[in-house]
Amino acid sequence: MSELVARTGRHQQRYEAGCRLIAGCIPFRFRCSEGSDGNKSEKIVEVLMINSTSGPGLLFPKGGWENDETVEEAAAREALEEAGVRGELMHFLGHYHFKSKTLQDEFSPEGRCRAAMFALSVKEELASWPEQNRRIRTWITIPEALLCCRHSWIREALENGFSKWCDEGMVRTMKPTNNQLDACEVSNTN
Repeated sequence: MSELVARTGRHQQRYEAGCRLIAGCIPFRFRCSEGSDGNKSEKIVEVLMINSTSGPGLLFPKGGWENDETVEEAAAREALEEAGVRGELMHFLGHYHFKSKTLQDEFSPEGRCRAAMFALSVKEELASWPEQNRRIRTWITIPEALLCCRHSWIREALENGFSKWCDEGMVRTMKPTNNQLDACEVSNTN
């Protein structure tokens, strides 16, 4: 297997109307817990967040959308590079606007960005990934994640995009994968 490498540089970066175009995702999985009767498992949704390399707080994987890929491909690539996860993009959560001091350049001097965010059902968590030396990944519940978000736009994507989608029953009606079911059985026997 060849070594995974993160893309760097901005020579392929997409811009539109003075905004740098960003693609990202909210990776999620089901964690099973003991039900109130002591036997049945309840599905709890957890999201995967990563540390910021520029200060306190947590983020979701995201980065520049490049000219040679679709926005979906860019979101999946960022999840792989920054968090070391692969999965299935389940739902477009919306566009979120923000300003970044670190992303200012000649095409976006004010650092304006527009992030297209997706829900990513995690199918595989890699032991080794491109940014593993710079990133720590953490699985947490949605209420915990809302408290940890580094930026307000990330909290908005989680609260008004992902949580709304969950509340509409989209996540609850998904069938857990065999690995997730196996994890329920293991955790309930311990």
